Amino acid sequence: MAFSVPPPRGPLEHGPGVPRPGVDGPFDGGHARWYEDELGWATEAGPPVLLPTGIRFDVLELPADARAAVLRRIGPTGPVALLGGRMGVLVAAGSADELPGLLDWLEWGGIALGLTALGAGGRITAPAPPRWPGPSAQGAAVWLRPPEPGLETESTLPALALCGRGGNGGSGGGAPDLVRLVDAAATECHRARLSRTSRGNTLRTNTQPLAFS
Repeated sequence: MAFSVPPPRGPLEHGPGVPRPGVDGPFDGGHARWYEDELGWATEAGPPVLLPTGIRFDVLELPADARAAVLRRIGPTGPVALLGGRMGVLVAAGSADELPGLLDWLEWGGIALGLTALGAGGRITAPAPPRWPGPSAQGAAVWLRPPEPGLETESTLPALALCGRGGNGGSGGGAPDLVRLVDAAATECHRARLSRTSRGNTLRTNTQPLAFS
């Protein structure tokens, strides 16, 4: 599927994130225009509108039931979306290729965590822009931490730290280092998996018929 790369952005006639009457709206066409005009992101035509990964960002995906614990542990990050039953953390482009090696290095390799990453050739559903009406259907994509127009998104994305940048993301914008993010995400994914297993075992035990001699 072909995607469009927006031209350089010119002066905005309306405030950032504000729908333009008669032009934008709570529909896919308006969503695509917002991402292209306000953020300079490429889009793929919908419905639904898709955001290609591997160009401006990759996406670290994990089960949604681990999201609260992960967000508490990692603190400030760049954009974070809820994509159905998965949470997607935007990370620096190229990070998806680093994930398998990082998991092995952190001794999480070979464990079923449900932790994956989308890089070049991937795509996610575009959530409704901030403050825009969005789809009300259960499981619709929504922003938990939305991107902000006027900011360079790349500077807020977790990345592998470079020498001299301390524990911040590789872009130097205060984002957590990719290693710390992956370690925190793997830990909480494992805890969530154990919790699901425990609840399942309890449910099966409580629903078994009593045996009488």
